[in-house]
Amino acid sequence: MLEKVFKLKENGTTVRTEIIAGLTTFMTMAYIIALNPNLLTGFGAEGMDLWNGVFMATCLASAVGMLVMAFAANKPFAMAPGMGLNSFFAVVVGQIVGITGLTYLKAYQAALVIIFVEGIIFIVLSVFKVREKIVEAIPLGVRLGIAPAIGIMLLNIGLGSNAGVYSDKGGPFFMMRDFFGSLTAGMAKDTMGSGYGQMVLYVATAFIGLFAIIILAQKGVKAAVILGMLIASVIYWIGDLVFLGENPFASLAEASFVPPFADMANTTLFKLNFKGFAEIGWFTVITLVVTFCIIDMFDTIGTLVGTASRAGMLDKDGKMPKMKEALLADAVGTVTGSVTGTSTVTTFIESASGVEAGGRTGLTALTTAVMFIACIFIAPIAAIIPSPATSAALIYVGLLMMSGLKNIKFDDITQSVPVGLMLIAMPISSSIGHAIGIGLISYTVIKLFTGKAKDVSILTYVLSAIFLVKFFLAA
Repeated sequence: MLEKVFKLKENGTTVRTEIIAGLTTFMTMAYIIALNPNLLTGFGAEGMDLWNGVFMATCLASAVGMLVMAFAANKPFAMAPGMGLNSFFAVVVGQIVGITGLTYLKAYQAALVIIFVEGIIFIVLSVFKVREKIVEAIPLGVRLGIAPAIGIMLLNIGLGSNAGVYSDKGGPFFMMRDFFGSLTAGMAKDTMGSGYGQMVLYVATAFIGLFAIIILAQKGVKAAVILGMLIASVIYWIGDLVFLGENPFASLAEASFVPPFADMANTTLFKLNFKGFAEIGWFTVITLVVTFCIIDMFDTIGTLVGTASRAGMLDKDGKMPKMKEALLADAVGTVTGSVTGTSTVTTFIESASGVEAGGRTGLTALTTAVMFIACIFIAPIAAIIPSPATSAALIYVGLLMMSGLKNIKFDDITQSVPVGLMLIAMPISSSIGHAIGIGLISYTVIKLFTGKAKDVSILTYVLSAIFLVKFFLAA
């Protein structure tokens, strides 16, 4: 049955490998289940009813997007409400409150209409292969540079911004900036105060997990990433208990395992506020819809192309089979998110961890989808996966994805400059889409002013112009 649906032998994989890959992806992105409702509701400041509604929407919309990815596209990519896009959505909700005078909940429901419109646009563009044409319009050199740029972005998350240690001296404190960035341990301890012990445990755990993954992978262990994460988790839990005197499982004692369906029904489920949406003003609405569309489109395209490149899923022209269906998955996920109560659903860069674990078919995405559905009932258990375990996996996968740099012709300035700028822009901006935009603009400008304007397709000129307008509007 599974062989017939997912063509496992044809893709050189097995049921066991695919399930392990799906679990690996889930473990690296499980943080979104709690973080997304935290960001969209001010860490519960807008009431637990809304928090619970967004939590349910996060699990459901992610699962639906991944089910489409699994059965329509047969690809191993995972989906969830996009980081960056969710923060932007929260800002938009606050602006709607200021413009209309609506309550936060009503403004939230009005903002969901924007996501609904975006999703419908994406479904139409995907069905008519417009998004696929946009992928093909990205120059091959830029496409080849997406994977290593994502690798550096993963390294930045794992080494730089995935700690979030807080203490009596504030925070968040980060591993690369506040621990390794200090000249001495004494300086780091002075900076972090009471959080220094937790940071030491974090750093030690992350690197033990990283080298465990590397050693297991070198020995040919298929489940190297997930086993390394489990090793890191156990070490962190022991260290938390023995050295910091804290119970890492304390949250489970008071946790509720009853799915808050009623809260979602009362706050976000099919609660699109079209009346409030109309009060925002059409110019603002159009600007917001276009902004969400551009960011989401290129974030998803970049993740799909970059991860597929690492997995060897691209043909000689740099194209991925069934790109249309893969792009349709995030469109369906986005529409589902809008009617259940969350921001734009997009392809997650953490999918790279599952691909690295051997995931090659939709069975990987299906496994991750099942875990997201299960989290409706067991979210407190998923929440105890420590950040250092995630960091270890992200650092490892990021390093591997950088190997794609060998495919770049650095003696060709039309490749080296766009790729170089993308390598810097992606981790700094935390946006795959923005980095691709900078790559496209630089490629177009170089070609245009070096007498090679005919090498650039009309659609590439259009995309470059759109990004220029967007960047200046954003400024």
